[in-house]
Amino acid sequence: MYTVRVRKLIEQILKFGIVGIIAFLIDWGILNLLVGVFHMHNVIAATISFLISLVFNYFASMKYVFRHRPDMARWMEMAIFLFSAVVGLFINMVIIWLSTYGMNKDAYISQHAMYLLRTNIGKLISAVVVAIWNFIIRKWLLDDTHTNAMNRLRRGDHILSEEELEAKWERSFSHRLGMWSIEHTPKGWK
Repeated sequence: MYTVRVRKLIEQILKFGIVGIIAFLIDWGILNLLVGVFHMHNVIAATISFLISLVFNYFASMKYVFRHRPDMARWMEMAIFLFSAVVGLFINMVIIWLSTYGMNKDAYISQHAMYLLRTNIGKLISAVVVAIWNFIIRKWLLDDTHTNAMNRLRRGDHILSEEELEAKWERSFSHRLGMWSIEHTPKGWK
């Protein structure tokens, strides 16, 4: 039973990784096109590429990685995803900006090759940091298996019973947030 639960968690992490790799390739490709070909400033280019890849990431993550929680309204799922994306975008912008900090103000033109290289190094670092942030926040607030996830990592006699899991879930922030979202969903919204 323990190995089946751990296997499901590993499977979810792998799916998250595949979606993340595809989103990264979209992000990285557009970033390099904008900076490398069009000589755009890296922070502006990174913002555009991040937002485009975010659209793919949202739909793919909600379809293939995380399951809808019946105790949370869809609008709240979108709000949480948007919140995590805004924080991720901020992290992305700061790391990209730091990657070329200290270069000439016109480095994207005058020192193009070095600027592009440093931008790509910053993008790789940013991708890892943002991926970790996104998985943690989305697993905590969006996934319907959150309560059982921590139980899966426990061994033997430390595993919680179904009643204990249910009580823990009822007290959790994510469940209370989800129930609040359902109670405060405007009429006509699903």
